Amino acid sequence: MGMNVGSGGGEADVMVEMNTTPLIDLMLVLIVMLIMSLPPQTHAVKLDMPVTAPPETDAPPPPVIDIVVDFDGSIYWQSELITSSDKLQSYLRSAAHAEPRPEIHLKPNKLAKYDSVAKVLATAQRLGVKNIGILGNEALE
Repeated sequence: MGMNVGSGGGEADVMVEMNTTPLIDLMLVLIVMLIMSLPPQTHAVKLDMPVTAPPETDAPPPPVIDIVVDFDGSIYWQSELITSSDKLQSYLRSAAHAEPRPEIHLKPNKLAKYDSVAKVLATAQRLGVKNIGILGNEALE
């Protein structure tokens, strides 16, 4: 509540302005109460993760096929040089339809061009290979 303190003598001026300080205080209290009553915002994304069965302990591990992409772009399938893309496609097609599905380990040389590695990956994806992984240079040592 405001108070007008004037000089001791003279005419008493009538104050015609409304004192808005209590109204501003009330609005600030209401804003704080509104902010405090809002539920906390959680920034979470609901994901429905697949439920997997525990691995069978008696099942033998799947066979492993190593594909090496050398620094000059040459491709090796289990240490055998692949000279044409048709031969690589036939190997990948047979691996995609084999039971049990083999794990394919792609081992690019650190000096190999990205284009050579990307072609092998694209061919494998196009032919339906599911279990493929890229091994880094630290695994080769």
